[in-house]
Amino acid sequence: MPLAATASRVTRDALESLLRARRLDRTLTTSLPAMAIERASSGLMPLDARLGGGFPRGHVSELVGRRSSGRTSLLVQLVAAATTRGELVALVDTLDMFDVESAAAAGVDLDRLLWIRGFVGCGGGACPPGAERALEQALRAFSLVLQAGNFGLVAFDVAEAPALALKRLPFTTWLRLQRMVEGSQTVCLLVGSEPVARSAAGLTLRLGSRASGVASRFGDRVLEGLDIDAAIHQSRIPNPDSRIPHSESRRATDVRVSLQTVCA
Repeated sequence: MPLAATASRVTRDALESLLRARRLDRTLTTSLPAMAIERASSGLMPLDARLGGGFPRGHVSELVGRRSSGRTSLLVQLVAAATTRGELVALVDTLDMFDVESAAAAGVDLDRLLWIRGFVGCGGGACPPGAERALEQALRAFSLVLQAGNFGLVAFDVAEAPALALKRLPFTTWLRLQRMVEGSQTVCLLVGSEPVARSAAGLTLRLGSRASGVASRFGDRVLEGLDIDAAIHQSRIPNPDSRIPHSESRRATDVRVSLQTVCA
C-alpha cells in the first residue's frame, strides 16, 4: 500500500475515533431516539391514539379543512377539553364568527375562555375589504397572548380570512410565533382552510366530513353528531415500537372520529 494512502487511512481512523469519543459521529440520517414531547388531550380517544396522546405543547400545529368539514366542531371540542382540565384558553377570532351559545352547549367553560373578537364576520359571503386589516390586528393580538403565557391552548382562527392576505404574510411571521411558544406548556393552534405553517414537531390535522355519516345522523331539527375523516401530517412521529428507528416512523395517518353535538 502506498505511503500516502496509509497515512490517509490512519488519519481517518484517528478522526473517527475522536468523533466517537465526543459522541459527534451522528449525522442527520442517523436514527435518533424520540424526544419526549408533552401533549394535550383532544378529548377524543380515537384521535388521541393516533396523535400519540394529543396535540404537542410548545409547538405550532394546524387544524385545516373546508367549510362543513368539522373544523369548528373539533376546535370547540379542543377548547372544551382544555377548560375541563382547568386550563385557560385564548381564542383569537379574526372575523368574529365564534358562536358562544354552541360552545357553552358543547361543554366549554366560558369563565376560562378569553375570546378576542375581530372584525365583523363575513356572514357566509365574500369578506369585506376590512378583513385584511382585521387579519393584521388579530395577528398582533395573537402574538401578545402568546407572550403573556399561562394559557393551555391558544387558537388563531383565520379560516375565512382572505387567502391572498394570508399568503402576503412573510414566513418569518410563523417563525416568530414558534419562538414565542417554544418550551412552554401552550398548544398553539392555527385554524384555517389550508395549511399555513407549523413547527418541526407540530402537526397538521386536515379534516373532511363523510356525507353518508352526516346524513344518517340528521333528525327533524337537531344535528346529533358528525363523522369526520382526519388526515394527520407530522414531520416526525415517534413510533411506540422502539424497534423501528425514529427517522423511519410514518409521516401521515388517517383516523375517523365522531363528534357528538347538540344544537337547536
